[in-house]
Amino acid sequence: MSSRLEIKLAVLLAVAIGLAVWAAHRTPKPPADDYRASTFLAGPRGSRAVYDVLVKLGRPVQRRRSSLATFSADSARRPALLVVLNPWIPLESTEQEEVARYVKAGGAVLSAGNGGGILRCVGWRLKPDRWTDDSVNVATPSGLHSLPPVARVLEQRPLDSIGTRGRGLQGLVKRRPDSTNACNQLTPERREPLLYAANGPPVLLRLWYPGGGSVTLVSDAGWFTNQVWRNSDVPLVLVPLLTSPRGERGRIVIDEYHQGFRRDEQSVTSLTWDWLRHSPLGWAVLQILAIALVWLAVMAVRFGPARDAVERRRRSPLEHIDALGAGLESAEDEGTAVQRLIGGLQRRLSMTRGGRERPEAWLEGLELAMRGPEGRAAVRRLRHLVTERNGKDGVRVLAVAQAVEDVWEQLRPRPTREPY
Repeated sequence: MSSRLEIKLAVLLAVAIGLAVWAAHRTPKPPADDYRASTFLAGPRGSRAVYDVLVKLGRPVQRRRSSLATFSADSARRPALLVVLNPWIPLESTEQEEVARYVKAGGAVLSAGNGGGILRCVGWRLKPDRWTDDSVNVATPSGLHSLPPVARVLEQRPLDSIGTRGRGLQGLVKRRPDSTNACNQLTPERREPLLYAANGPPVLLRLWYPGGGSVTLVSDAGWFTNQVWRNSDVPLVLVPLLTSPRGERGRIVIDEYHQGFRRDEQSVTSLTWDWLRHSPLGWAVLQILAIALVWLAVMAVRFGPARDAVERRRRSPLEHIDALGAGLESAEDEGTAVQRLIGGLQRRLSMTRGGRERPEAWLEGLELAMRGPEGRAAVRRLRHLVTERNGKDGVRVLAVAQAVEDVWEQLRPRPTREPY
């Protein structure tokens, strides 16, 4: 890779990083007008702080993204607390019956706001019944300094509507006989007010039922938002409520299904694509992938003529023989060097000249087999060097190596020119 191409790739990478930083500053934040009290939302109106605090306290928390229609089916792994934070999708009748069945079996429920219909199921309502800009101050317990006012307070429904709750819950719980309507069977044995408004009505109330079940009602779901938990003493009041009142161990299940975060709505592919488009890190990943594709497209096409290959010439046989001779000469073993050189030539010619023999006899037969005078002269010189014993150190080995190369050159077939 040339230096010019490396400089271009470095500049391209710097531009990609700059675009990623720019996209990070322009990434849209969660809308401030999202009023869902969901633990998946980290905005001022969301309830992510509730989940984070419980996790830091070491409590097992589960965000449930499936229906509550089978909530009480698994009695072996029954959760310690079900938290329903004023969902904007109401619970269906079968789900309310499951919640009521869970409470009668000794389970604990915390409901904020309307609780998707749980508040009416247990015989209570919010006052005023419509959202207003007015607020009510809270009687601050001793030891606390700042508790925000609540928008609404709790009020018990009239006795006639409690006695005929099948008619009062039309649209939330289908009208059924009293023997099968689970909401009609929820009759508390005692009430435990936990916090009052300044003008008297309760804002935190716990209802106890036969069998040890309980339903804790919180009038204002705004007390579970991130902004309130950050700027007030509300966590000191609500964190003790986010556990089983009877001290049972188990999971704290937070309903997210009715907040709109349903498991079957988005696939893994759509969630990944959404993360890539709206996350700063996702933008960086997309840009790096785009750069990689462009680089592959550029490198896949050859521009200009092909480069000449670097020629790497192999050593000739004579150079190998010279190296072998020099090594054996340094070891002061001249006789072995000569025998190795003759043995190498004999092995190369053994397929056409017969098996191995004594060097002197084999060279005599080779001289007779040579056709040209130059070949016979080379073999005769090689015979003379093999039988010579009084040569100088190193000179005899080099002479034998050159003679062996001459014999091989004479025996090697010459390429013939093709006729035109």
